[in-house]
Amino acid sequence: MSITMGVGLPAAHGNASGADIVEWAQKADAGPFSSLLVVDRIVYQNMEPLMALAAAAAVTSRVRLATGILLSPLHSAGIIAKQSATLHSLSGGRFTLGLGVGSRSDDFMATETPMKGRGKVMEDQMDLMFRVWSGDKATDDSGPVGPSLPKGERPEVLIGARSDAALARVGKWSDGYVATPRSPEALAGYLKLVEQSWKDNNRQGKPRQVAVVFFSLGPNAKEHGQSYVGNYYNYRADIAEQASQGVLSSPEAIKAAMKAYGNLGMDELVVLPCNPAIDQLDRLADVVG
Repeated sequence: MSITMGVGLPAAHGNASGADIVEWAQKADAGPFSSLLVVDRIVYQNMEPLMALAAAAAVTSRVRLATGILLSPLHSAGIIAKQSATLHSLSGGRFTLGLGVGSRSDDFMATETPMKGRGKVMEDQMDLMFRVWSGDKATDDSGPVGPSLPKGERPEVLIGARSDAALARVGKWSDGYVATPRSPEALAGYLKLVEQSWKDNNRQGKPRQVAVVFFSLGPNAKEHGQSYVGNYYNYRADIAEQASQGVLSSPEAIKAAMKAYGNLGMDELVVLPCNPAIDQLDRLADVVG
């Protein structure tokens, strides 16, 4: 099965500047990549994801712009809906909103948001967002939230999840699934649950499915990549170990991953940079061709 390759925008690196983000976005748009993706964290040195994508939208014309994932319970649903409609309009319909509930307690503490019940919170948020995008009132006591979208248009919505309950939301609320870093072998079971959710909700066709992993190329690529990923997931040793072992650190590993995830039925493989240096994007482009 044909699979495309997207790449992360290095907005999660504290030492990446605005100029770095713009140069990376422009090169990705001119290269062989299908999308630019950003992650969402609060207690971390990353840029705010939707603002980073707005900068990328201004200097690109082809690649999709995606969150993978935005931690929706940490944000206002009305604001997410407004920002998403804005990005959809600014980019000419290229925005994909990947959503998840989050699992880092410090992010919830920093935003004074309860962790308990966050799954139900996200479902209520999605109900509001879809109403906003359709042009309906956000609530019975409020008016419509702009900007207005052309009839029948809205951002693509994907759900990122690990638990059975969260995976069950894919068929009800979204256009597909974005998988946090895990091997093709580990991912297979999750895809079965996504497929079941799709069937349970009488959805036609198939869900869009996106895999996300990390990459690092060049001298000492493996060591650098594993160090970065270990730090990124330092709150969960099991996740850190799994993700760091899956860092793609050679051209051969990247080609093999594209084949393996493609055989699994994934539509897109997005690789996140462990290093914000622009040569990483150049090296990756040489591999993808």
